[in-house]
Amino acid sequence: MSDRNSIIGNQKAKDRVVVLDFGGQYSHLIVRRCRELGVYAELLPYDTPVEELKRGIESEGGEGKINGIILSGSPFSVHEPGSPRCNSEIIDLDIPILGICYGAQLIAYTKGGVVGEGMKSEFGRAELIFEDSGLFYGLTERGSESGKMNVWMSHGDLIEQFDGADIIGHTMNTPVAAFRIANTYGVQFHPEVHHTDKGDKILWNFLYEICGCERNWAIESFINDKIEDIKRVIGAEGRVICGLSGGIDSSTTAVLINKAIGDRLTCIFVDNGLLREGEKEMVITTFKNNFNMKLVFVDAKERFLKGLWGVKDAEVKRKVIGELFIIIFEEEANKLGNVDFLAQGTIYPDRIESAGASSQKSSRIKSHHNVGGLPEKLELKLVEPIADLYKDEVREVAKELGMPLPILNQHPFPGPGLAARVIGEVTEEKLRICREASDIVEAELENSGWYDKVWQAFAIVGDDVATGVLGDARSLGRIVMIRVVESKEAMTADFVKLPYDVLESMSKRITNEVKGVTWVTYAISSKPPATIEPC
Repeated sequence: MSDRNSIIGNQKAKDRVVVLDFGGQYSHLIVRRCRELGVYAELLPYDTPVEELKRGIESEGGEGKINGIILSGSPFSVHEPGSPRCNSEIIDLDIPILGICYGAQLIAYTKGGVVGEGMKSEFGRAELIFEDSGLFYGLTERGSESGKMNVWMSHGDLIEQFDGADIIGHTMNTPVAAFRIANTYGVQFHPEVHHTDKGDKILWNFLYEICGCERNWAIESFINDKIEDIKRVIGAEGRVICGLSGGIDSSTTAVLINKAIGDRLTCIFVDNGLLREGEKEMVITTFKNNFNMKLVFVDAKERFLKGLWGVKDAEVKRKVIGELFIIIFEEEANKLGNVDFLAQGTIYPDRIESAGASSQKSSRIKSHHNVGGLPEKLELKLVEPIADLYKDEVREVAKELGMPLPILNQHPFPGPGLAARVIGEVTEEKLRICREASDIVEAELENSGWYDKVWQAFAIVGDDVATGVLGDARSLGRIVMIRVVESKEAMTADFVKLPYDVLESMSKRITNEVKGVTWVTYAISSKPPATIEPC
């Protein structure tokens, strides 16, 4: 089995705050807010063993000391059988703890407080009355011992009574909206969302005033630290191949490793037949003109299409693609000789969605070809230097590294390529339609000035057909679905409300210019409940 811990982020080197995930919709947002405030944070499953956390708390000498723990929200009630519970010993650890919404209720419930079941639900804004201390230090008007602010509530249960705790905040419907027991805090509202006034300041107080964290997370320091990490792990003689797709993730990975080890890196660009229109030419030209890297091109279109023949299940497609990539990388490594490592552009959402950092009860959303699609036996050690970054953080790193605009500004593209946008069996006809239609979608966004305003835009093709009229004759053709979303870190996304004239232009061009298409539809589902890519 490959060594997946060769280089995975900075969590083993940086002091950090741990967010225990109880399945709340804002769990990732808590992590992001902490990082934005300059403190490295990582998401761990709620059932992380207490012994693992104790080792982190007691760690010294740059081993990734845990300075604080945040318990996230959850869609569950603490009264539900089988609701997620961390080990109760965690709540008693000698370390600052902040419970948010469900996390606060869990602390209160564990310590003998009274948590009411759905008696006075609160959703949306509420006025919080709070004391000027601890979490709320410096948030009142000068000289005042209490203050008011609007906060964002999203809860059914509430803490009705909590003897032994200092109640430091309440709303009209929630008698215990914030509490403190020594260095353990709980808030019923969500400071991590922008709807909460001064939410960043509340988190800042927890991170810096209560946990005593030091600012240790910035893109510039990440780059320098990561280059040193790569040098240390690869060693003075180690050689690396990098699976280069031309997307922002793999390109950033390649440039980071190139800065660390120079010409001991060889990039492998595989044309799997699942690329976007003109992508092969763009990648080869961009890297030849901008970076002094060794680049090997492999034409494997026939191998991938043959491997995908008859495969309809999305998960199986991802497995097939992932395994073929690894086989080809190992073949190229053998040709080069003495290659030790395989570098991949795995990022944090890839690991989360493949259940790589989730609890035993977590559901795998989809296997990413470079995470869940890897074979059990891999001869090369893995190098994944950006595996703890969200997509927007990767773009910041890429910008700092001087990434060319054609790569820096392009929309994200899935590892399985157009196979992730072809529902059902992957055929040459469906790939052609998907490729041509997606090219039109992107072109019309460019023409209308919308391309840089959205996160991702593409066309989807399945097996559904519909009757159309081409010329004077009835014709049966494919249905193409347009998908355009806005997002920041790819963990959540909303569909974009494009102007009708833009959608109309896309539809007209696709039905007129893409042979075999009679209908065009627009996807209006957000993530969740949908995913961004259909497969």
